[in-house]
Amino acid sequence: MRILLIEDSARLRELLCETIRDAGWKIDAFATAQEGRLTLESADYDLLLLDLGLPDEDGIDMLKSLRAAKVQIPVLVLTARGAIDERIIGLDAGADDYLAKPFHNGELIARIRALMRRAPVTTMPTLEFAAIQYEVAQRRLTCAGSEIALTPSEKGLLELLLRNGGTVVPKPKIEHALSEFGDEKSSNAIELAISRLRKKLEGHPTGAVIETIRGVGYMMREVRD
Repeated sequence: MRILLIEDSARLRELLCETIRDAGWKIDAFATAQEGRLTLESADYDLLLLDLGLPDEDGIDMLKSLRAAKVQIPVLVLTARGAIDERIIGLDAGADDYLAKPFHNGELIARIRALMRRAPVTTMPTLEFAAIQYEVAQRRLTCAGSEIALTPSEKGLLELLLRNGGTVVPKPKIEHALSEFGDEKSSNAIELAISRLRKKLEGHPTGAVIETIRGVGYMMREVRD
């Protein structure tokens, strides 16, 4: 999952990015509504974390304009405006959830997981392909009842391949999904990530292989006897 954070406090942006990355998700962070809008126009995100006290535009106004433009991205509002009437305003403006500052990082991650379960991108809480089962919210991979340990980046790569199981995932799409602004993944880095994931899956009766489609990308393909 790739998350967009719009928060004007540099210190809080840094802390939130660290928390999100530790949970295994990608995050791009910006300080203004304008930067956030431009980013939403150029990249795909699964969740928006939105502060309301932005320097160039009130977050509520930004949220209303996004919903008016039919932007359906789930939005979790993060704000010091914790009064009940302020929360009602935020939810009525189109927020999917509301978290008042200060908050515990554990609660933030739990609310993100809850939104993941409700969002269209995760309407399948468990991805199944051949003998592979991947629980999206828990980020847990099992095969024939045994759990397979993966790094956060390997889990992200596996999820992308499983969601497109049986079809080719172009290499640029993989690069975009696994990258953050200022930390773009190269083709060589993707090849290395694929190689490491293959090795992790070897030795398990997955019934599937990651096939290289030269010059195009990669495909999770079922192996039939």
